[in-house]
Amino acid sequence: MEARFGPAGNSESFAAEGFKKSEDAPAWIAARGLTAFEYQCGRGVRCGEDTAKRIGAAARAHGVQMSIHAPYFINLSSEESERMEKNIGYVLDTARLAVPLGAVRMVVHCGGQGKLTRERAMRNTHENVKNILRALEEEHLTGCAVCLETMGKKSVLGSAEEVCELVAADERLLPCIDFGHLNCRTGGGMSTREDVARLFDRLENGIGAERTRILHAHFSHIEYNDKGEVRHLTFSDTVYGPDFLPVAQETAARGYAPTFICESAGTQAEDARMMMDLYKKETEK
Repeated sequence: MEARFGPAGNSESFAAEGFKKSEDAPAWIAARGLTAFEYQCGRGVRCGEDTAKRIGAAARAHGVQMSIHAPYFINLSSEESERMEKNIGYVLDTARLAVPLGAVRMVVHCGGQGKLTRERAMRNTHENVKNILRALEEEHLTGCAVCLETMGKKSVLGSAEEVCELVAADERLLPCIDFGHLNCRTGGGMSTREDVARLFDRLENGIGAERTRILHAHFSHIEYNDKGEVRHLTFSDTVYGPDFLPVAQETAARGYAPTFICESAGTQAEDARMMMDLYKKETEK
């Protein structure tokens, strides 16, 4: 297995070059040497099955691995019965779309702490994740791994430690490590190779080397303040970071094969290519 790189959604250049349909995205991505594409359902699952089938077929034809991002409004820390049922519904809808897309990974946010204690929010999240996995089993929608994402705001569940604990509870789960988010919530604490090595060590100790080796990852430069994430930037940013080079160095040194999805603000395909080139240089040393 090899590391894969690609964009979250379509870059601004995709539309600027005259493309309008996401079914054209896999060929466009592959022409740039990229091998992954994350379909975005952050604001709801709205793609029709026929369109999804065309995207999936194009992805298979061009060697592009599909993943899918579940709606942002999922809140796994909730203990309200109505919210818990809605969470399951959102995930099931995403998993159903993943089938025609051929997506093998589904990214899910953990949700906010709200007025709950951190411990209670984590207990609720553990229970809600169990319910989601059970529902996926019952609906025979198990072909897409659930990837729990690290988050950028300190008020939201999703530190490296929290995601590691949640993923460790069930081998069907994978972490989605968002390096930009972790950099935000730690005030720049994901900026060196030593930072990355500590993160990878924590994951290996918590969920094992094999799942760590194939982790799902998001990457972008992100502005932050004392509360965490503010907004996504592009690689032209030289203030906030983090830089991808330390991640490339440590990933290559360990022989990992993650899927890296770039979430830059409008230049995600171009920046994904820069990430891939940096990684390849490290593997050739």
